[in-house]
Amino acid sequence: MNKNPDIDLTPAREAVESRGRRRSSLIPILQDIQKIYGYVPRPAAEMVAEELSIFPAEVYGTLTFYAQFRLEPRGRHIIKVCQGTACHVMGGKDILDYLSGRLGITTGGTTSDGLFSLERVACLGCCGIAPVVVVDEKFFGHVTVQKIESIIESYRQGASGE
Repeated sequence: MNKNPDIDLTPAREAVESRGRRRSSLIPILQDIQKIYGYVPRPAAEMVAEELSIFPAEVYGTLTFYAQFRLEPRGRHIIKVCQGTACHVMGGKDILDYLSGRLGITTGGTTSDGLFSLERVACLGCCGIAPVVVVDEKFFGHVTVQKIESIIESYRQGASGE
């Protein structure tokens, strides 16, 4: 039963229908639901448990075991700060700390306005342009605190981030 009137479960039900009501379809169904909503809302997780005739704890166990799943909405823009060796040595930690303070969120968090989510990543494979920050799918190299401030402001203003 949908306990949150703001969540339309119709697309989630269609995901279950398309994958089939088998326990083995749980992960693909949850992946489809996350693509639809950007995260797996509680009412959708409960509906999946009901439709697959499994305990909600099994659904939540899967959602919390795999890092790919989100139980909370993410920001419109996802900021990833590389913490690989080269980026760390070149100031990646300072950039991550700055962003955390500037945005008022910790790693894994989302700003109250829903605009940004902040993530720490182990390595982006761009050591030659360290430190590196990715906003959505756009890479920024040789990032400084001043440069990241400019990048953030351009996204706040709705620009492409250039």
